[in-house]
Amino acid sequence: MNHATAASPAIAPRSHAWLRNTGLAVSGSLLVAAAAHVSVPLFFTPVPVTLQTLAVLGLGLLLGPSVAFGAMALYLLEGLSGLPVFSPVGPGGIAQLLGPDGGYLLSYPLAAAAAGWLYRRARHSRLLSNFGVAIASAAIGDILILACGAAWLATLTHFAPAKIAALAVLPFLPGDALKVIAAAAIVTGIARVRQQHSAAE
Repeated sequence: MNHATAASPAIAPRSHAWLRNTGLAVSGSLLVAAAAHVSVPLFFTPVPVTLQTLAVLGLGLLLGPSVAFGAMALYLLEGLSGLPVFSPVGPGGIAQLLGPDGGYLLSYPLAAAAAGWLYRRARHSRLLSNFGVAIASAAIGDILILACGAAWLATLTHFAPAKIAALAVLPFLPGDALKVIAAAAIVTGIARVRQQHSAAE
């Protein structure tokens, strides 16, 4: 047996894993694009309410930091290329990334990766249940999204901190709390089903 033949069994699983992760990243980017189109404009702020945060945090918890980061980076590249993946409330393309909600969009890779990393690190904690760890991880990811969104809007408008909070943070807190809980519930539900399926086998 030559070395090439001996190495092939090791190469095949790596190739399958790469294809699987690529497929998950593409699917994740499309999920966020679909969530972006569930969009409700608010008359008192230039930032609309969308389901993107739920999708971003859920993918972070479900896919893990590396694949989730890749999915969000791909999503941004799709938007930059002109594909209609951003909220229809905005102008689309690079103009949307440079507009009022650009900070939120640009934070997605970091927020998804942070939520995924924290969840993977702490989900077997003895202090919190799996659901509790998922909520805490998603909440930290959500804080990153809101912080980046507020910082970006402050840079564009030069408004006072109180006004930035009223435009970019406070209106979204109730909805984001529900999204954090929903993301944690969905992911822990999937994990429970997988465990039951594995036990049945």
